Amino acid sequence: MLNRGLDKQELLRIVDSVANEKSIDKELILNSMETAIQRAAYSKFGFENAIEATINREDGSIKIQKVLEIVENVEDPVKQITLKQAESLDKQNKNLKIGDKIYEELPQIDFGRIAAQSAKQVISQKVREAEKNRQFEDFKDKQGQILSGIIKRTEYGNVIIDLGRAEGIIRKEELIQREVLKNGDRVKAYCFEVKQDSKGHQIFLSRAHPQFLARLFFQEVPEIYEGVIEIMSVSRDPGSRAKICVNSKDSSLDPVGACVGMRGSRVQTVVNELQGEKIDIIKWTEDLPTLVAESLSPAEIQKVLIDEENKRIEVILSEENLSKAIGRRGQNVRLASKLINYEIDILTDAEDSERRQKEFKERTELLVKALEVDETLGQLLVSENFQNIEEIAQSNVDDLSKIEGIEESTAKELIERGKEYLVKEKHEISEKLKKLGVEDELTKLEGITQGMLVVLGEKNIKKLKDFAELSSDELIGGMDEIKGKRIKVEGYLEEFNLTKEEADNLIMGARKIVFAD
Repeated sequence: MLNRGLDKQELLRIVDSVANEKSIDKELILNSMETAIQRAAYSKFGFENAIEATINREDGSIKIQKVLEIVENVEDPVKQITLKQAESLDKQNKNLKIGDKIYEELPQIDFGRIAAQSAKQVISQKVREAEKNRQFEDFKDKQGQILSGIIKRTEYGNVIIDLGRAEGIIRKEELIQREVLKNGDRVKAYCFEVKQDSKGHQIFLSRAHPQFLARLFFQEVPEIYEGVIEIMSVSRDPGSRAKICVNSKDSSLDPVGACVGMRGSRVQTVVNELQGEKIDIIKWTEDLPTLVAESLSPAEIQKVLIDEENKRIEVILSEENLSKAIGRRGQNVRLASKLINYEIDILTDAEDSERRQKEFKERTELLVKALEVDETLGQLLVSENFQNIEEIAQSNVDDLSKIEGIEESTAKELIERGKEYLVKEKHEISEKLKKLGVEDELTKLEGITQGMLVVLGEKNIKKLKDFAELSSDELIGGMDEIKGKRIKVEGYLEEFNLTKEEADNLIMGARKIVFAD
């Protein structure tokens, strides 16, 4: 390609041919050729020179030039020249000045075997890099789509897919469980990430991703493709069971029926692609309790209690519906929880009744002890939804005296006793914090109460730094999955009913102080 005797127009024809074959910009190939020629010129004329090589885009002629910088005092005679010398070399240019560059044409070089091989390597490398960049640009737009390819090989459980002009990888954890894929099989997968680094680009595929299910329905259901039906959320236990929530923008169109298809034809196509994965199709509604009930089908729900701040839902149902709601190994409730993006706690009606009775008793005992009143009055206050002593102390006489059975004088006494109890409690807690060794820096944290500090001190969290290293889940508790079972994890400050936002604010407040120091 770089032989001296090569026809100039032939050079341009070769460039055009390579550019078309590899779908690469012609200018990039010409630039790589110029780099290769420049490298060969350095070998011929010496690496101490500053050399530029250019290929004429019109006729294919090659020009090799030595670059000289015009300076006042020459320090490097190889790369620098005085203004006077420059003017004698370039007599036609009358506007030369210090800092300009002049170009001295060098003779054409005859590429030897080594120089030609080196030039070929440079061009090949540039072409490969350009090809990789083109592939990346092509496939990055396909992120979020289903790609089809042929299984090329398996490496350590990871499946390599031939996508035509590139390779994709399905990592072991992104495969459907118990699915058998063989070399040469054509397979579909969801492209969830296209990443480029110093080693090139990687196309990550998945058959276990929830969006793989969504995109399959997108292909099979014309109403979804046209935007009439919208997929609201998806949750999957790959290879076993999945739930998909759909909504219709046309009130006359049943979104569930459209996804199922005539005699189940549409959903069956998706099921077959997912190796028999059972799919529950749920109609979306803004009424969250109804959506929860549908998500936990076939279980029949009695009551739904929603905590929007903490993104938690309590579901109350009968004993005979408990196993249906939970599902095999907790699968049904786990998928429902992911589908609606709420933590779901399931209680039987007997457990709910027992819990409410226990809470009523505990609150009554607290008020009786703190306010020094009889049990009847304590129960009366709890039944009026007084949660703690603070609420009693902060009440006004008129509000309390409106309660049947409480006179104005009694109301005043209750408020006074509440205030006295809080003062006494504050003093006792302060003494307890000293004994526990809770540091002042933690006690001064904005938003934290003395009751919280006592609990933290008992859990050996006594320094602001220790508190800053906690997560919000450690404070408020949550659900964890261990060996397929959902386990309730108690939070340090769970009894204080903090929201996730409040817990995050406390932790971030601590971190700002710690990291500032």
